[in-house]
Amino acid sequence: MYLEFKLVEGAQVPARANPTDAGLDLFALENKVLQPGQVTMVDTGVSVKIPKWHVGLLFQRSSFTKYGISLANAVGVIDADYRGTIKVAFRNFADESGYAINKGDKIAQLVVMPIALPHLIQFNGTDAEWVDTARGEGGFGSTGKQ
Repeated sequence: MYLEFKLVEGAQVPARANPTDAGLDLFALENKVLQPGQVTMVDTGVSVKIPKWHVGLLFQRSSFTKYGISLANAVGVIDADYRGTIKVAFRNFADESGYAINKGDKIAQLVVMPIALPHLIQFNGTDAEWVDTARGEGGFGSTGKQ
């Protein structure tokens, strides 16, 4: 599989730190300061053509966690028909001063994965037929602590 990309002036080519890394590192196109409690968008200057039947998923760099920085939307979703530049929305959860992102800093990882696009069918059976597994509706913590 190939991933076509386009760069605006000054943007860096997405790259893997290691040949078998799942994610492509994305780099900041601009200097930004992430102020405490605020959401800030940082442009990468990179556009990609996600292949049909695939999705691009944006994840934060794990090192941001130690500074209280997180993606504002947890995981970014890039659909196959989006052609704009990839922008990363950050939230600074720290109570301290702002966190500086400088042009060229690694700021996120792009993972491209295949997807299924199921057709929706409304269920018309009984509640008992719906809950037809041993787990049923058991959610958070229902299987016990391991």
